[in-house]
Amino acid sequence: MRSFLTTAVPETPAARTATENIDSTKAKIAMRLEGLWKTYPGNLQPAVKGLSLDVYDGEIVTLLGPSGCGKTTTLRMAAGLEVPDLGDIFFGDTAVVMSSRRLCLAPNKRNVGMVFQSYAIWPHMTVAENVAFPLKARRFPRKEIRDRVRRALELVGMAGFEDRPGPLLSGGQQQRVAFARALVTEPRVLLLDEPFSNLDAKLREQMRIRVKLLQRRLNIALLFVTHDQIEALSLSNRIALMNFGVVQQQGDPRLLYEKPVNEFVRDFVGRTLLFKGTVQSSNPSGQLAIALEGASDCVVFGRTYDPDSIKTGSLVYIGVRPEDVEIHPASGTKVPPGMIGGTAQAALFVGERIEYQVEIQGQGEILIYGERHNPIDEGSKVWLKLRPEGHSAWASNWSHKEDGE
Repeated sequence: MRSFLTTAVPETPAARTATENIDSTKAKIAMRLEGLWKTYPGNLQPAVKGLSLDVYDGEIVTLLGPSGCGKTTTLRMAAGLEVPDLGDIFFGDTAVVMSSRRLCLAPNKRNVGMVFQSYAIWPHMTVAENVAFPLKARRFPRKEIRDRVRRALELVGMAGFEDRPGPLLSGGQQQRVAFARALVTEPRVLLLDEPFSNLDAKLREQMRIRVKLLQRRLNIALLFVTHDQIEALSLSNRIALMNFGVVQQQGDPRLLYEKPVNEFVRDFVGRTLLFKGTVQSSNPSGQLAIALEGASDCVVFGRTYDPDSIKTGSLVYIGVRPEDVEIHPASGTKVPPGMIGGTAQAALFVGERIEYQVEIQGQGEILIYGERHNPIDEGSKVWLKLRPEGHSAWASNWSHKEDGE
């Protein structure tokens, strides 16, 4: 196996593109999870239900979801810290779990490294001793241990800290030592269990960038667990969004953000504004033209994943991302075609933008983002311009009678 501790490959634009755009027809599968089930004693509902997932070499796959959705259980089964009730796990072509044969290799028999949420840096050891621990446990020769520890610390930017005691490290330094310890055995798969949650916001951002660059350089597979959307969207080649032990949707971050397959995905990933509308035309593939309620001249285009229930004439909610709406001060009494009018009831300056609460006839109150260089006064009439296409449509429970029409 190629040693990434001895073969430091400089990052190039070509390598970056290859890493970000994993070709599943050419890349090798580093880890395969097949039909995993797990129910904890005393619980009636499974924590994980029939989960299947492939992770390719050079790819970052994120398990995203709310607390209790099963993402950490999945990671722990991959690491060997939990035993699945049913299902198989393969690392490359090697089976590490096969339920039908009662095969379950111990964690130290699997070619993985793991970084925990708590970092688990032993206070009675120095940095070098912490990083060397998994190598000593596997009885590596002393010289190889010294060389590997040195190279691992260089990878994470901790060279020169070998003799520093664990208690004298900052949170960010402890995290980097935890990464070095996970990498020192040269694993094929690196498992991360919410490794940034104990850091402040600025340090989390710095560490996300550092981890992204490190993973690109080493070109290893990485399975990452988080409930933080920003971490998932910014780091991942693919996201598997989980709820109640089931993967609701998986794909690249843009797919989940722009084309959610159900309401849970729509509402969990990013913010969504729900506008009321009426379907003017539809086709069997789910493509729709929708007129906004309160603005008959404003028509947008989107799609539904349930074309059998949403037809021409249906009342729907249109899922619109806040950045797909432009807000302009009204310059007359007549709303231009393709826009919808409203009143800016409140304006909140939040630094990089202004957030407006806008009252729209037939729609109610909606929170709109505006750029900070051209503020709009509270109480002013405004026009809203929606991006003309790319929205999602959802069956509604509203009626024209509710709006007094």
